[in-house]
Amino acid sequence: MLLNQLKEITGIQDSAFLQAALKAANGDLMEAVTFLTEEHAQEPAQDTAAAEPSAWEGSAVGKQLPQNGAALNPNNKDDLHTVVFRQLESPKGQAAERDAERPQEVHSAENKNRSKRKRCEVWGENPKQSDWRRVGDWPVGMKNIGNTCWFSAVIQSLFQLPEFRRLVLGYSLPQNVLESCHSRTGKRNIAFMQELQCLFALMLGTRRKFVDPSAALELLRDAFRSAEEQQQDVSEFTHKLLDWLEDAFQLAVNVKSPADKSENPMVQLFYGTFLTEGVHEGNTFSKIETFGQYPLQVNGYRNLNECLEGAMVEGEMDEETATQSVKYGQERWFTKLPPVLTFELSRFEFNQSLGQPEKIHTKLEFPQTIYMDRYLYCSKELIQMKREEMKRLKERMTVLQQKLERYMKYGSGPARFPLPDMLQYVLEFIATKSAVPASPECVSSAQDSETTVLQSQAGSCILDMLSQPNSILERKDTETEDAAVLLANSSPQKKLDVPLQPSGSPAEISERPAPHVVSEEEMNLVRTCLQRWRNEIEQDVQDLKESITRVNLSIEQMYCDPLLQQVPYHLHAVLVHEGQANAGHYWAYIYDQPRKSWLKYNDISVTESSWEELERDSFGGSKNASAYCLMYISDKVSSFVADEDDGSEVGQFQKEVEALPPELRHYIQEDNWRLEQEAEEWEEEQSCKIPQMEPSAASESQDLSSESGLDQSSGCEQSVRSLSSEHAMIVKDQTAKAIANTATAYEKNGVEAALYKAFHEEYSRLYLLSKETPTPQNDARLQHVLVYFLQNNAPKQVVERTLLEQFADKNLSYDERSISIMKVARAKLREIGPDEVDMEEYKRWHEDYSLFRKVSVYLLTGLELYQNRKYQESLTYLVYAYQSNTALLMKGTNRGVNESLIALYRRKCLLKLNEVAASLFVSCEEARVAEGISILNELIIPCMHLMSTCDICQEDLDAIEVMRNRWCSYLGQEDMDANLQMKLGELLPRLLDCSAEVIVLKEPPKIRPNSPYDLCSRFAAVMESIHGASTVTVK
Repeated sequence: MLLNQLKEITGIQDSAFLQAALKAANGDLMEAVTFLTEEHAQEPAQDTAAAEPSAWEGSAVGKQLPQNGAALNPNNKDDLHTVVFRQLESPKGQAAERDAERPQEVHSAENKNRSKRKRCEVWGENPKQSDWRRVGDWPVGMKNIGNTCWFSAVIQSLFQLPEFRRLVLGYSLPQNVLESCHSRTGKRNIAFMQELQCLFALMLGTRRKFVDPSAALELLRDAFRSAEEQQQDVSEFTHKLLDWLEDAFQLAVNVKSPADKSENPMVQLFYGTFLTEGVHEGNTFSKIETFGQYPLQVNGYRNLNECLEGAMVEGEMDEETATQSVKYGQERWFTKLPPVLTFELSRFEFNQSLGQPEKIHTKLEFPQTIYMDRYLYCSKELIQMKREEMKRLKERMTVLQQKLERYMKYGSGPARFPLPDMLQYVLEFIATKSAVPASPECVSSAQDSETTVLQSQAGSCILDMLSQPNSILERKDTETEDAAVLLANSSPQKKLDVPLQPSGSPAEISERPAPHVVSEEEMNLVRTCLQRWRNEIEQDVQDLKESITRVNLSIEQMYCDPLLQQVPYHLHAVLVHEGQANAGHYWAYIYDQPRKSWLKYNDISVTESSWEELERDSFGGSKNASAYCLMYISDKVSSFVADEDDGSEVGQFQKEVEALPPELRHYIQEDNWRLEQEAEEWEEEQSCKIPQMEPSAASESQDLSSESGLDQSSGCEQSVRSLSSEHAMIVKDQTAKAIANTATAYEKNGVEAALYKAFHEEYSRLYLLSKETPTPQNDARLQHVLVYFLQNNAPKQVVERTLLEQFADKNLSYDERSISIMKVARAKLREIGPDEVDMEEYKRWHEDYSLFRKVSVYLLTGLELYQNRKYQESLTYLVYAYQSNTALLMKGTNRGVNESLIALYRRKCLLKLNEVAASLFVSCEEARVAEGISILNELIIPCMHLMSTCDICQEDLDAIEVMRNRWCSYLGQEDMDANLQMKLGELLPRLLDCSAEVIVLKEPPKIRPNSPYDLCSRFAAVMESIHGASTVTVK
């Protein structure tokens, strides 16, 4: 019984799979549904046909289920997730596109404890920080606090509306209003707004991959029945949410009458009005009503426009019939449409016989842009005319289809056939020769009564056709021709555009019924009549089909009038429900304006999607997932979204964070600070599990990416803790030496004294180093991050925290003393709150130093390659070094390296390469010419463009002129091949005018980083060689 109910609720047909879920849920039906509808427990082979259990029975997954299911511990609900997740990793167990969408959800057994966790706790036990860290400004997900996917779907859809987001984040009440609010409802609404503000602020500025909405949800629990045991209806929740928001904003609106909601921003954004006009018992009525979410029936309709048409017109509204036979009829017209128009699709109905609700899985299509003109009161007269015309066209269509049906289902008995086929069968019968020779008596009798024989063999139906041909065919005009009928049995239909001929092989023909005697004269007469009648019927059928096509086209284009395309609404969000009426899962598809693409918001997972995927999941009809709520936005709102997001979304989100009230900015900083603390604690736990005898491969890869720019885009998105930890590890040898000098203090006065001594002695050493006069062969900034900070006057708090992090580095676990000092340093770091150190500024300083080291490595590599005459590789490194260095020098002269040095060797390298490319070009060898053109296109022209876009010096201008003159000198040379002259003509416009050139310059290969001492010695060797003749290669 339970198994059948589970099949009905989830739509999953695999019995073993469901039995495993029930067993793990200890027989609890709703708990089993929860397991199966979570993201880790997708239905097996969801994208294949639902009625194919055999596909599972023979697969590896199908074989594993009984064993794995039997081994489940009923007291450990996590076991089910382990088994199901392992099974679904099979290629046959899950559609490929679902793999990318599987979120890093926590185990189901934690659901009951979720509400007890801290707001900013690190959720789950993911092995990598990237699993719970946000990537750039990619939208964040939302944690499912036990069947709260409905909350995530609605809140994400609203948050992605910039105007709504602005209203919520800017919400505030005067002090006198707060003091005068004594009602329980008012206080609850204010509290909810405050929690919603905090949630939205985190969704803007958090570094987490997903946020926890527990605090806002707690306030909603009282409004629903036991939300922990029942999934909430999206429309019910949205109604409640809009009511609360409306009441909360009403407190902030300064109006004399509390009932006047015209100035309420929630009402202005989400609410519209419609006029109802009708007749009831012969009496007319009219009334105006307000709506927020407009309900639409799904049953009986194919698309959204049909739903709306059905909702706007009920009964008959003809004036002639209104006072006579029709007792009821009404029309609705929108008098005011809200900027955000929400349609609530009624996909659930109550089954009286079963006594429970059922979901409607009917397919319903909806467009990305819908024109609302045809439903507006201002278009009433035009629409009523078109509705009348539509009514006439549909009546005409019915008549034409009935006529066509009479041709395609001809006959008076229960079995009916297409009339052209029947004529073909008559011919085949008459043309068939009898297999039994006729006796002389039969022949004589047949010759005496030819008509009788013909009639007896053809049958009564055929006799009627032959004797009364005019009763069958009634020729009329194209649009009024007699119709006939669709094929009603399975006999094959012959092509009508070929002459009537007997079909079948001689053997088959000899076995068929045949007339005993038929003369040639009779055969010609019948063939002539049948051919003529068939041609007439074909023409009738063709004319009817063409008429039906024309009428259908008129119906489809009825509302394509440009006058009815003035009020477009664009699809913003689609809320999807998967499952049955009493259980399932919600998610949302939301259009991302900056990215010009659809994103799928599925609890903590936010992934890129497409309109095709949205159609599959939302239209319904093919599986138990379908759209439940559609959110459209007006053209004005859509334009506002585009303006808001003009440029990068990163910049827009950052602007919104900066515009937040101070308390919300502080709230974000505090949450991000907590995340770093959690990350640090997590790393400490991991370090306790794995002995840190030597730097791990993962650490080396982090160094590589940091120093050489392996993944500079993701490097900029790494946490403050990650960057500063890398810099601490780079100088770990210097820190270890400072700790080694504290042996006496450690033994006499303990670990606190040892840390104090090491800290101050190291600070003093680095301070003196930063004050030393630099030489061309020595750059002290490469030795230590703090030298860089001190020379650039970094804030004291940044310097001190950086030095403290060096002593807290986990790679210092050499002996008991270093481990003790590391633990004390970590404890002191945890005591430093966000008020004491601006973590954003702290992050920027470490990012600058990381970029400085990268510039230095690129410069040294470029110079070494130049001295080894590898000009192509050298130029790329030097160009990237110059571009990155320019960004540093804008912040201060000591932030980067010597700009003139990079520019000098970039210029020299460019001139050398130009000589090489020119020599290859004039060689006249096809391969060498192609190589020269490639150097010009891929290196020289992009580099010249980069040089000309900056403040270019006179030396660079002269060098560019020299290069251009070299290529221009080849123009008109008589000894140059015509093909080369043509190629030169194609190259010169790009070479002479780089302003329209697109910069495409490949980033150079990555370089393994050096320790500070190796980097400094390499720097010294390269700088010395610049003034000498020797070639330097430093390992």
